[in-house]
Amino acid sequence: MMRRWAGLWVGVGLAAMAASATWAADGPRAASGDAAPVSAGEKPDPDTARASAKEAAKATHHSVTIDGKVVNYTATAGTLTLRDDEGKAIGSMFYVAYTADGGGKARPVTFMYNGGPGSSAIWLHMASLSPVRVETKSPNPTGPAPYSLIPNSYSLLDKSDLVFLDAMGTGYSRPLGDAKGKDFWGVDQDIDAFAKGIERYITLNNRWNSPKVIFGESYGTHRSAGLAYKLGEDGVNLNAVIILSSILNYGVRDAGFDRNLINLLPTYAATAWYHDKIANKPADLGAYLKEVREFAEGPYALALARGDRLSDAERDAMAAKLSAYTGLSVAYLKEAKLRVELSRFRKELLRDEARTMGRYDTRFEGIDLDSAGEGPEFDPSDTGMSGAVIASFHDYIANQLGWSTDMPYRPNYGEISRNWDWRHRGPGSTYTAQVSDTAQDLSAAMRRNTGLKLLSLNGYFDTATPFNGTEYDVAHMQLDPTLRKNVQFRYYPSGHMVYLNVEALKTMKSDLSRYYDDLTK
Repeated sequence: MMRRWAGLWVGVGLAAMAASATWAADGPRAASGDAAPVSAGEKPDPDTARASAKEAAKATHHSVTIDGKVVNYTATAGTLTLRDDEGKAIGSMFYVAYTADGGGKARPVTFMYNGGPGSSAIWLHMASLSPVRVETKSPNPTGPAPYSLIPNSYSLLDKSDLVFLDAMGTGYSRPLGDAKGKDFWGVDQDIDAFAKGIERYITLNNRWNSPKVIFGESYGTHRSAGLAYKLGEDGVNLNAVIILSSILNYGVRDAGFDRNLINLLPTYAATAWYHDKIANKPADLGAYLKEVREFAEGPYALALARGDRLSDAERDAMAAKLSAYTGLSVAYLKEAKLRVELSRFRKELLRDEARTMGRYDTRFEGIDLDSAGEGPEFDPSDTGMSGAVIASFHDYIANQLGWSTDMPYRPNYGEISRNWDWRHRGPGSTYTAQVSDTAQDLSAAMRRNTGLKLLSLNGYFDTATPFNGTEYDVAHMQLDPTLRKNVQFRYYPSGHMVYLNVEALKTMKSDLSRYYDDLTK
Protein backbone atom coordinates (compact mmCIF):
# COMPACT_ATOMS: atom_id res chain seq x y z
CA MET A 1 0.00 0.00 0.00
CA MET A 2 3.15 3.82 -0.11
CA ARG A 3 4.20 6.50 -2.35
CA ARG A 4 1.14 7.67 -4.20
CA TRP A 5 0.82 8.53 -7.81
CA ALA A 6 0.09 12.24 -7.56
CA GLY A 7 -3.67 12.71 -7.12
CA LEU A 8 -6.13 12.11 -9.92
CA TRP A 9 -5.95 14.35 -12.92
CA VAL A 10 -8.99 16.17 -11.69
CA GLY A 11 -8.41 18.47 -14.58
CA VAL A 12 -10.35 15.72 -16.30
CA GLY A 13 -12.54 18.87 -16.72
CA LEU A 14 -13.02 19.82 -20.37
CA ALA A 15 -10.73 17.09 -21.67
CA ALA A 16 -12.74 14.41 -19.86
CA MET A 17 -15.99 15.88 -21.15
CA ALA A 18 -14.59 15.62 -24.64
CA ALA A 19 -13.53 12.02 -24.05
CA SER A 20 -16.99 11.24 -22.70
CA ALA A 21 -18.65 12.78 -25.71
CA THR A 22 -16.45 10.73 -28.05
CA TRP A 23 -17.25 7.54 -26.17
CA ALA A 24 -20.98 8.20 -26.30
CA ALA A 25 -20.90 9.09 -29.97
CA ASP A 26 -19.01 5.94 -30.92
CA GLY A 27 -21.38 3.76 -28.89
CA PRO A 28 -20.35 0.58 -27.06
CA ARG A 29 -17.24 -1.10 -28.42
CA ALA A 30 -15.70 -4.47 -27.80
CA ALA A 31 -12.12 -4.65 -26.55
CA SER A 32 -9.83 -3.51 -29.32
CA GLY A 33 -6.71 -5.50 -28.47
CA ASP A 34 -4.53 -2.55 -29.52
CA ALA A 35 -1.00 -2.91 -28.22
CA ALA A 36 -0.10 -0.47 -25.49
CA PRO A 37 3.00 1.72 -25.83
CA VAL A 38 6.22 0.11 -24.63
CA SER A 39 9.08 1.62 -22.71
CA ALA A 40 11.91 3.36 -24.54
CA GLY A 41 14.43 0.83 -25.80
CA GLU A 42 12.07 -2.09 -25.23
CA LYS A 43 11.45 -4.29 -28.22
CA PRO A 44 7.72 -5.08 -28.43
CA ASP A 45 6.71 -8.70 -28.77
CA PRO A 46 4.16 -8.85 -31.59
CA ASP A 47 2.55 -11.90 -30.03
CA THR A 48 2.00 -10.35 -26.57
CA ALA A 49 -1.54 -9.25 -25.73
CA ARG A 50 -1.50 -5.86 -24.03
CA ALA A 51 -4.14 -3.52 -22.68
CA SER A 52 -5.04 -0.48 -24.73
CA ALA A 53 -5.04 3.16 -23.66
CA LYS A 54 -8.18 3.51 -25.76
CA GLU A 55 -11.18 2.98 -23.50
CA ALA A 56 -13.58 0.26 -24.60
CA ALA A 57 -17.08 -0.69 -23.55
CA LYS A 58 -19.50 -3.44 -24.52
CA ALA A 59 -23.14 -3.07 -23.43
CA THR A 60 -25.79 -5.80 -23.31
CA HIS A 61 -29.35 -5.72 -22.01
CA HIS A 62 -30.98 -8.06 -19.49
CA SER A 63 -33.61 -8.36 -16.78
CA VAL A 64 -33.80 -9.93 -13.33
CA THR A 65 -36.60 -10.38 -10.81
CA ILE A 66 -35.77 -9.05 -7.34
CA ASP A 67 -38.25 -9.09 -4.50
CA GLY A 68 -41.00 -9.98 -6.97
CA LYS A 69 -40.28 -7.03 -9.28
CA VAL A 70 -38.66 -7.14 -12.71
CA VAL A 71 -35.58 -4.92 -13.04
CA ASN A 72 -34.46 -4.22 -16.61
CA TYR A 73 -30.79 -3.34 -16.74
CA THR A 74 -27.75 -2.71 -18.90
CA ALA A 75 -24.55 -4.65 -18.26
CA THR A 76 -21.41 -2.89 -19.47
CA ALA A 77 -18.00 -4.56 -19.57
CA GLY A 78 -15.30 -2.01 -20.19
CA THR A 79 -12.00 -0.35 -19.38
CA LEU A 80 -11.12 2.93 -17.69
CA THR A 81 -7.87 4.66 -18.59
CA LEU A 82 -5.96 5.92 -15.58
CA ARG A 83 -3.79 8.99 -16.16
CA ASP A 84 -1.14 10.81 -14.17
CA ASP A 85 -1.14 14.55 -13.43
CA GLU A 86 0.29 15.29 -16.86
CA GLY A 87 -2.46 13.33 -18.56
CA LYS A 88 -0.24 10.40 -19.51
CA ALA A 89 -1.94 7.00 -19.62
CA ILE A 90 -0.52 4.78 -16.88
CA GLY A 91 -3.13 2.06 -16.49
CA SER A 92 -6.21 0.36 -17.89
CA MET A 93 -8.72 -0.72 -15.22
CA PHE A 94 -11.31 -3.33 -16.17
CA TYR A 95 -14.84 -3.11 -14.82
CA VAL A 96 -18.31 -4.57 -15.23
CA ALA A 97 -21.17 -2.17 -14.46
CA TYR A 98 -24.85 -2.96 -13.96
CA THR A 99 -27.21 0.00 -14.30
CA ALA A 100 -30.98 -0.15 -13.96
CA ASP A 101 -32.69 1.17 -17.08
CA GLY A 102 -34.36 4.53 -16.53
CA GLY A 103 -32.81 4.87 -13.07
CA GLY A 104 -31.57 8.43 -13.49
CA LYS A 105 -28.55 10.19 -12.00
CA ALA A 106 -30.09 10.43 -8.51
CA ARG A 107 -29.86 6.64 -8.21
CA PRO A 108 -26.99 5.40 -5.97
CA VAL A 109 -23.92 3.86 -7.56
CA THR A 110 -21.88 1.32 -5.58
CA PHE A 111 -18.27 0.45 -6.43
CA MET A 112 -17.34 -3.11 -5.42
CA TYR A 113 -14.01 -4.93 -5.23
CA ASN A 114 -12.25 -7.78 -3.48
CA GLY A 115 -8.89 -7.72 -1.80
CA GLY A 116 -5.84 -9.94 -1.55
CA PRO A 117 -3.84 -7.88 -2.13
CA GLY A 118 -3.74 -9.47 -5.55
CA SER A 119 -7.38 -10.47 -6.06
CA SER A 120 -9.74 -9.42 -8.82
CA ALA A 121 -13.40 -8.61 -8.16
CA ILE A 122 -14.52 -11.99 -9.52
CA TRP A 123 -15.71 -13.34 -6.14
CA LEU A 124 -18.07 -10.50 -5.25
CA HIS A 125 -19.08 -10.21 -8.88
CA MET A 126 -20.06 -13.81 -9.50
CA ALA A 127 -21.30 -14.98 -6.10
CA SER A 128 -22.84 -12.11 -4.13
CA LEU A 129 -25.01 -9.14 -5.13
CA SER A 130 -24.76 -8.80 -8.92
CA PRO A 131 -27.78 -9.74 -11.09
CA VAL A 132 -26.27 -13.21 -11.66
CA ARG A 133 -25.00 -15.70 -9.11
CA VAL A 134 -23.04 -18.95 -9.21
CA GLU A 135 -24.66 -21.74 -7.26
CA THR A 136 -22.26 -23.50 -4.91
CA LYS A 137 -22.70 -26.31 -2.40
CA SER A 138 -21.23 -24.29 0.46
CA PRO A 139 -20.15 -25.32 3.06
CA ASN A 140 -19.52 -28.53 1.12
CA PRO A 141 -17.12 -28.53 -1.85
CA THR A 142 -18.58 -27.70 -5.24
CA GLY A 143 -17.49 -30.33 -7.76
CA PRO A 144 -16.44 -30.02 -11.40
CA ALA A 145 -18.43 -28.47 -14.28
CA PRO A 146 -21.08 -27.97 -15.43
CA TYR A 147 -21.99 -25.14 -13.04
CA SER A 148 -25.21 -23.20 -12.65
CA LEU A 149 -25.17 -19.43 -13.14
CA ILE A 150 -28.63 -18.24 -12.17
CA PRO A 151 -30.53 -14.94 -12.02
CA ASN A 152 -29.85 -13.51 -8.58
CA SER A 153 -33.10 -12.70 -6.79
CA TYR A 154 -30.96 -11.32 -3.92
CA SER A 155 -29.14 -8.80 -6.10
CA LEU A 156 -28.62 -5.25 -4.82
CA LEU A 157 -29.44 -3.85 -8.26
CA ASP A 158 -32.95 -2.88 -7.19
CA LYS A 159 -31.40 -0.39 -4.75
CA SER A 160 -28.21 0.74 -6.49
CA ASP A 161 -26.27 0.57 -9.72
CA LEU A 162 -23.24 -1.69 -9.26
CA VAL A 163 -19.70 -1.33 -10.65
CA PHE A 164 -17.21 -4.17 -10.10
CA LEU A 165 -13.57 -3.03 -10.41
CA ASP A 166 -10.48 -5.21 -10.86
CA ALA A 167 -7.36 -4.02 -9.00
CA MET A 168 -4.38 -3.16 -11.18
CA GLY A 169 -2.56 -6.30 -12.29
CA THR A 170 -5.59 -8.52 -11.56
CA GLY A 171 -8.43 -9.54 -13.85
CA TYR A 172 -7.99 -7.66 -17.12
CA SER A 173 -6.50 -4.56 -15.45
CA ARG A 174 -2.97 -3.75 -16.65
CA PRO A 175 -0.33 -1.00 -16.57
CA LEU A 176 0.16 1.14 -19.69
CA GLY A 177 3.16 2.78 -21.28
CA ASP A 178 6.17 3.16 -19.01
CA ALA A 179 4.20 2.14 -15.91
CA LYS A 180 4.95 -1.20 -14.30
CA GLY A 181 2.82 -3.41 -12.11
CA LYS A 182 4.88 -2.54 -9.04
CA ASP A 183 3.95 1.12 -9.52
CA PHE A 184 0.44 0.13 -8.33
CA TRP A 185 1.30 -2.59 -5.82
CA GLY A 186 1.25 -0.90 -2.44
CA VAL A 187 -1.17 0.51 0.08
CA ASP A 188 -1.06 4.11 -1.11
CA GLN A 189 -0.42 3.32 -4.78
CA ASP A 190 -3.46 1.04 -4.85
CA ILE A 191 -5.65 3.63 -3.13
CA ASP A 192 -4.62 6.20 -5.70
CA ALA A 193 -5.34 3.84 -8.61
CA PHE A 194 -8.85 3.10 -7.32
CA ALA A 195 -9.51 6.79 -6.77
CA LYS A 196 -8.50 7.42 -10.38
CA GLY A 197 -10.70 4.58 -11.63
CA ILE A 198 -13.77 5.64 -9.65
CA GLU A 199 -13.38 9.31 -10.57
CA ARG A 200 -12.93 8.39 -14.22
CA TYR A 201 -16.08 6.26 -14.15
CA ILE A 202 -18.25 8.95 -12.57
CA THR A 203 -16.86 11.51 -15.03
CA LEU A 204 -17.40 9.29 -18.06
CA ASN A 205 -20.92 8.38 -16.99
CA ASN A 206 -22.02 11.73 -15.53
CA ARG A 207 -22.43 10.37 -11.99
CA TRP A 208 -20.74 13.10 -9.96
CA ASN A 209 -24.07 14.10 -8.41
CA SER A 210 -25.23 10.54 -7.68
CA PRO A 211 -25.15 9.08 -4.15
CA LYS A 212 -21.94 7.04 -4.00
CA VAL A 213 -20.97 3.98 -1.93
CA ILE A 214 -17.78 1.92 -1.86
CA PHE A 215 -18.11 -1.76 -0.93
CA GLY A 216 -14.93 -3.74 -0.25
CA GLU A 217 -14.31 -7.28 0.93
CA SER A 218 -11.25 -8.52 2.87
CA TYR A 219 -8.19 -6.44 1.89
CA GLY A 220 -10.73 -4.40 -0.05
CA THR A 221 -11.91 -3.07 3.33
CA HIS A 222 -8.38 -1.90 4.11
CA ARG A 223 -8.40 -0.17 0.73
CA SER A 224 -11.83 1.35 1.38
CA ALA A 225 -10.76 2.94 4.65
CA GLY A 226 -7.93 4.78 2.92
CA LEU A 227 -9.91 5.36 -0.27
CA ALA A 228 -12.73 7.11 1.61
CA TYR A 229 -10.23 9.73 2.76
CA LYS A 230 -8.50 10.03 -0.64
CA LEU A 231 -11.78 10.43 -2.50
CA GLY A 232 -12.91 13.05 -0.01
CA GLU A 233 -9.71 15.00 -0.61
CA ASP A 234 -10.54 14.88 -4.34
CA GLY A 235 -14.04 16.26 -3.72
CA VAL A 236 -15.90 12.94 -3.87
CA ASN A 237 -17.91 12.91 -0.63
CA LEU A 238 -19.17 9.36 -0.21
CA ASN A 239 -22.56 8.53 1.28
CA ALA A 240 -21.39 5.24 2.79
CA VAL A 241 -18.54 2.79 3.17
CA ILE A 242 -19.59 -0.87 3.42
CA ILE A 243 -16.92 -3.26 4.69
CA LEU A 244 -17.40 -7.01 4.40
CA SER A 245 -15.02 -9.28 6.34
CA SER A 246 -12.65 -6.53 7.38
CA ILE A 247 -9.06 -5.98 8.32
CA LEU A 248 -8.19 -2.33 8.87
CA ASN A 249 -4.96 -2.76 10.86
CA TYR A 250 -2.34 -5.25 9.64
CA GLY A 251 0.01 -4.44 12.52
CA VAL A 252 -1.89 -6.81 14.82
CA ARG A 253 -0.41 -9.74 12.90
CA ASP A 254 3.20 -8.88 13.73
CA ALA A 255 5.05 -11.42 15.87
CA GLY A 256 5.12 -10.73 19.57
CA PHE A 257 1.72 -9.07 19.80
CA ASP A 258 -1.29 -10.69 21.48
CA ARG A 259 -4.07 -8.68 19.83
CA ASN A 260 -4.74 -11.10 16.99
CA LEU A 261 -5.15 -14.00 19.43
CA ILE A 262 -7.77 -11.98 21.31
CA ASN A 263 -9.46 -11.14 18.01
CA LEU A 264 -9.61 -14.81 17.01
CA LEU A 265 -10.95 -16.33 20.23
CA PRO A 266 -14.67 -15.57 19.63
CA THR A 267 -14.37 -17.04 16.11
CA TYR A 268 -12.64 -20.14 17.54
CA ALA A 269 -15.61 -20.47 19.90
CA ALA A 270 -18.11 -20.10 17.05
CA THR A 271 -16.21 -22.79 15.12
CA ALA A 272 -16.20 -25.19 18.06
CA TRP A 273 -19.93 -24.51 18.48
CA TYR A 274 -20.59 -25.32 14.80
CA HIS A 275 -18.59 -28.58 14.88
CA ASP A 276 -20.19 -29.72 18.17
CA LYS A 277 -16.91 -29.63 20.07
CA ILE A 278 -18.19 -27.91 23.20
CA ALA A 279 -20.24 -29.25 26.08
CA ASN A 280 -23.77 -28.01 26.71
CA LYS A 281 -23.94 -26.31 23.30
CA PRO A 282 -26.10 -23.17 23.62
CA ALA A 283 -28.92 -22.68 21.14
CA ASP A 284 -28.30 -18.98 20.50
CA LEU A 285 -24.88 -18.49 18.89
CA GLY A 286 -25.10 -14.69 18.90
CA ALA A 287 -25.81 -14.52 22.62
CA TYR A 288 -23.09 -17.07 23.36
CA LEU A 289 -20.51 -15.04 21.47
CA LYS A 290 -21.27 -11.96 23.56
CA GLU A 291 -20.11 -13.98 26.56
CA VAL A 292 -16.97 -15.12 24.73
CA ARG A 293 -16.14 -11.57 23.64
CA GLU A 294 -16.25 -10.39 27.26
CA PHE A 295 -13.95 -13.21 28.28
CA ALA A 296 -11.55 -12.53 25.38
CA GLU A 297 -11.31 -8.80 26.06
CA GLY A 298 -11.11 -9.29 29.86
CA PRO A 299 -9.59 -12.33 31.58
CA TYR A 300 -7.91 -13.76 28.46
CA ALA A 301 -6.36 -10.44 27.38
CA LEU A 302 -5.08 -9.90 30.93
CA ALA A 303 -3.61 -13.41 31.11
CA LEU A 304 -1.76 -12.91 27.81
CA ALA A 305 -0.50 -9.52 28.98
CA ARG A 306 0.93 -11.05 32.16
CA GLY A 307 2.90 -13.60 30.12
CA ASP A 308 5.33 -15.66 32.18
CA ARG A 309 4.18 -13.91 35.35
CA LEU A 310 1.09 -16.14 35.50
CA SER A 311 1.19 -18.65 38.34
CA ASP A 312 0.74 -22.34 37.60
CA ALA A 313 -2.71 -22.22 39.18
CA GLU A 314 -3.72 -19.23 37.07
CA ARG A 315 -2.43 -20.92 33.93
CA ASP A 316 -4.35 -24.10 34.72
CA ALA A 317 -7.58 -22.15 35.30
CA MET A 318 -7.16 -20.18 32.08
CA ALA A 319 -6.45 -23.32 30.06
CA ALA A 320 -9.60 -24.95 31.44
CA LYS A 321 -11.71 -21.93 30.50
CA LEU A 322 -10.17 -21.73 27.00
CA SER A 323 -10.81 -25.44 26.53
CA ALA A 324 -14.50 -24.95 27.31
CA TYR A 325 -14.76 -22.25 24.63
CA THR A 326 -12.47 -23.64 21.91
CA GLY A 327 -12.96 -27.41 22.17
CA LEU A 328 -9.18 -27.91 22.42
CA SER A 329 -7.76 -30.01 25.24
CA VAL A 330 -6.39 -28.42 28.41
CA ALA A 331 -3.06 -30.19 27.85
CA TYR A 332 -2.74 -28.83 24.31
CA LEU A 333 -3.56 -25.29 25.42
CA LYS A 334 -0.97 -25.43 28.21
CA GLU A 335 1.66 -26.75 25.81
CA ALA A 336 0.81 -23.86 23.47
CA LYS A 337 1.22 -21.41 26.36
CA LEU A 338 -2.43 -20.35 25.91
CA ARG A 339 -1.53 -19.02 22.44
CA VAL A 340 -3.01 -21.06 19.59
CA GLU A 341 -2.12 -19.64 16.18
CA LEU A 342 -4.72 -19.95 13.46
CA SER A 343 -3.12 -22.66 11.33
CA ARG A 344 -2.68 -24.88 14.39
CA PHE A 345 -6.31 -24.39 15.45
CA ARG A 346 -7.51 -25.33 11.95
CA LYS A 347 -5.53 -28.56 12.18
CA GLU A 348 -6.12 -29.46 15.82
CA LEU A 349 -9.86 -29.10 16.43
CA LEU A 350 -10.88 -31.96 14.11
CA ARG A 351 -7.65 -33.94 14.34
CA ASP A 352 -9.45 -36.94 15.87
CA GLU A 353 -11.60 -37.05 12.71
CA ALA A 354 -8.58 -36.66 10.37
CA ARG A 355 -10.06 -33.41 9.05
CA THR A 356 -8.91 -29.82 8.80
CA MET A 357 -10.96 -26.63 8.53
CA GLY A 358 -11.06 -23.69 6.15
CA ARG A 359 -9.44 -20.35 6.88
CA TYR A 360 -12.03 -18.24 5.08
CA ASP A 361 -14.84 -20.38 6.44
CA THR A 362 -14.26 -22.91 9.20
CA ARG A 363 -17.44 -24.78 8.29
CA PHE A 364 -15.53 -26.26 5.31
CA GLU A 365 -13.60 -29.47 6.01
CA GLY A 366 -10.47 -30.73 4.26
CA ILE A 367 -8.50 -33.97 4.13
CA ASP A 368 -4.70 -33.75 4.41
CA LEU A 369 -2.14 -36.30 3.32
CA ASP A 370 -0.46 -36.07 6.72
CA SER A 371 -2.95 -36.14 9.58
CA ALA A 372 -0.14 -35.66 12.11
CA GLY A 373 1.05 -32.33 10.68
CA GLU A 374 1.09 -29.01 12.52
CA GLY A 375 -1.05 -27.07 10.03
CA PRO A 376 -3.44 -27.65 7.11
CA GLU A 377 -1.99 -28.41 3.71
CA PHE A 378 -4.60 -26.26 1.90
CA ASP A 379 -7.70 -24.18 2.53
CA PRO A 380 -10.83 -26.21 1.72
CA SER A 381 -12.98 -23.07 1.90
CA ASP A 382 -10.96 -21.74 -1.05
CA THR A 383 -10.60 -24.86 -3.19
CA GLY A 384 -14.20 -25.83 -2.43
CA MET A 385 -15.67 -22.97 -4.48
CA SER A 386 -13.04 -21.18 -6.57
CA GLY A 387 -13.30 -23.48 -9.60
CA ALA A 388 -17.02 -22.85 -9.91
CA VAL A 389 -16.60 -19.07 -9.71
CA ILE A 390 -13.70 -18.87 -12.17
CA ALA A 391 -15.23 -21.18 -14.78
CA SER A 392 -18.59 -19.46 -14.58
CA PHE A 393 -17.01 -16.03 -15.02
CA HIS A 394 -15.19 -17.04 -18.21
CA ASP A 395 -18.35 -18.52 -19.67
CA TYR A 396 -20.43 -15.50 -18.63
CA ILE A 397 -18.10 -12.72 -19.77
CA ALA A 398 -17.70 -14.22 -23.25
CA ASN A 399 -21.14 -15.64 -23.96
CA GLN A 400 -23.49 -13.27 -22.15
CA LEU A 401 -21.56 -10.00 -21.95
CA GLY A 402 -19.76 -10.42 -25.27
CA TRP A 403 -16.34 -9.30 -24.05
CA SER A 404 -13.36 -10.58 -26.00
CA THR A 405 -9.63 -10.11 -25.41
CA ASP A 406 -6.46 -12.14 -25.85
CA MET A 407 -5.22 -11.16 -22.39
CA PRO A 408 -5.51 -13.82 -19.68
CA TYR A 409 -7.88 -13.03 -16.83
CA ARG A 410 -6.11 -13.14 -13.46
CA PRO A 411 -8.54 -14.10 -10.66
CA ASN A 412 -5.60 -13.83 -8.26
CA TYR A 413 -2.06 -12.75 -9.11
CA GLY A 414 0.62 -13.97 -6.73
CA GLU A 415 3.24 -11.50 -7.95
CA ILE A 416 1.23 -8.72 -6.32
CA SER A 417 1.18 -10.08 -2.77
CA ARG A 418 4.85 -11.06 -3.03
CA ASN A 419 5.81 -7.52 -4.04
CA TRP A 420 3.36 -5.48 -1.97
CA ASP A 421 4.58 -2.26 -0.36
CA TRP A 422 2.91 -2.16 3.07
CA ARG A 423 4.11 1.30 4.10
CA HIS A 424 1.49 3.94 4.75
CA ARG A 425 1.37 7.45 6.14
CA GLY A 426 -2.04 8.25 7.57
CA PRO A 427 -3.67 11.69 7.61
CA GLY A 428 -1.76 14.09 9.83
CA SER A 429 0.91 11.51 10.67
CA THR A 430 4.52 12.66 11.00
CA TYR A 431 5.99 9.30 10.04
CA THR A 432 5.42 6.45 7.59
CA ALA A 433 4.34 3.20 9.22
CA GLN A 434 6.02 0.08 7.87
CA VAL A 435 2.79 -1.92 8.25
CA SER A 436 -0.40 -0.05 7.49
CA ASP A 437 -3.42 0.83 9.61
CA THR A 438 -6.05 2.66 7.55
CA ALA A 439 -8.66 2.86 10.32
CA GLN A 440 -7.42 6.36 11.07
CA ASP A 441 -7.88 7.36 7.41
CA LEU A 442 -11.50 6.29 7.71
CA SER A 443 -11.84 8.16 10.98
CA ALA A 444 -10.50 11.31 9.33
CA ALA A 445 -12.86 10.85 6.39
CA MET A 446 -15.85 10.58 8.75
CA ARG A 447 -14.83 13.69 10.67
CA ARG A 448 -14.47 15.72 7.48
CA ASN A 449 -17.63 14.34 5.88
CA THR A 450 -20.00 14.07 8.85
CA GLY A 451 -22.72 12.52 6.69
CA LEU A 452 -20.51 9.54 5.82
CA LYS A 453 -21.90 6.26 7.15
CA LEU A 454 -20.10 2.98 7.86
CA LEU A 455 -21.68 -0.48 7.71
CA SER A 456 -19.67 -3.52 8.81
CA LEU A 457 -20.81 -6.98 7.62
CA ASN A 458 -19.27 -10.00 9.37
CA GLY A 459 -19.32 -13.80 9.21
CA TYR A 460 -19.13 -15.73 12.47
CA PHE A 461 -16.95 -18.50 10.95
CA ASP A 462 -14.36 -16.24 9.26
CA THR A 463 -10.89 -16.70 10.76
CA ALA A 464 -9.15 -14.74 7.97
CA THR A 465 -10.66 -11.47 9.23
CA PRO A 466 -12.31 -12.22 12.60
CA PHE A 467 -15.26 -10.02 13.53
CA ASN A 468 -13.84 -9.23 16.96
CA GLY A 469 -10.87 -7.60 15.25
CA THR A 470 -13.14 -5.35 13.20
CA GLU A 471 -15.01 -4.33 16.34
CA TYR A 472 -11.70 -3.46 18.00
CA ASP A 473 -10.42 -1.40 15.06
CA VAL A 474 -13.65 0.57 14.69
CA ALA A 475 -13.82 1.18 18.45
CA HIS A 476 -10.34 2.71 18.23
CA MET A 477 -11.16 5.20 15.46
CA GLN A 478 -11.74 7.76 18.24
CA LEU A 479 -14.96 9.04 16.70
CA ASP A 480 -16.89 11.81 18.38
CA PRO A 481 -20.12 10.54 20.01
CA THR A 482 -22.15 12.46 17.40
CA LEU A 483 -20.46 10.40 14.66
CA ARG A 484 -20.74 6.97 16.27
CA LYS A 485 -24.41 6.82 15.32
CA ASN A 486 -23.18 6.60 11.70
CA VAL A 487 -21.61 3.18 12.39
CA GLN A 488 -23.57 -0.09 12.20
CA PHE A 489 -22.63 -3.80 12.45
CA ARG A 490 -24.35 -6.90 11.08
CA TYR A 491 -23.46 -10.57 11.71
CA TYR A 492 -24.23 -13.77 9.79
CA PRO A 493 -23.80 -17.54 10.35
CA SER A 494 -21.33 -17.80 7.49
CA GLY A 495 -17.67 -17.28 6.68
CA HIS A 496 -15.47 -14.68 4.98
CA MET A 497 -17.61 -14.84 1.83
CA VAL A 498 -20.86 -14.42 3.74
CA TYR A 499 -22.90 -14.70 0.55
CA LEU A 500 -21.96 -18.35 -0.10
CA ASN A 501 -24.49 -19.25 2.57
CA VAL A 502 -27.72 -18.59 0.67
CA GLU A 503 -29.75 -18.01 3.82
CA ALA A 504 -27.12 -15.53 5.02
CA LEU A 505 -27.16 -13.85 1.59
CA LYS A 506 -30.93 -13.50 1.83
CA THR A 507 -30.63 -11.86 5.26
CA MET A 508 -27.73 -9.68 4.16
CA LYS A 509 -29.69 -8.42 1.16
CA SER A 510 -32.63 -7.59 3.40
CA ASP A 511 -30.31 -5.65 5.71
CA LEU A 512 -28.78 -3.81 2.76
CA SER A 513 -32.18 -2.93 1.30
CA ARG A 514 -33.15 -1.15 4.49
CA TYR A 515 -29.74 0.47 4.70
CA TYR A 516 -29.92 1.92 1.17
CA ASP A 517 -33.48 3.12 1.76
CA ASP A 518 -32.20 5.09 4.75
CA LEU A 519 -29.23 6.43 2.76
CA THR A 520 -31.44 7.99 0.12
CA LYS A 521 -34.13 9.47 2.40
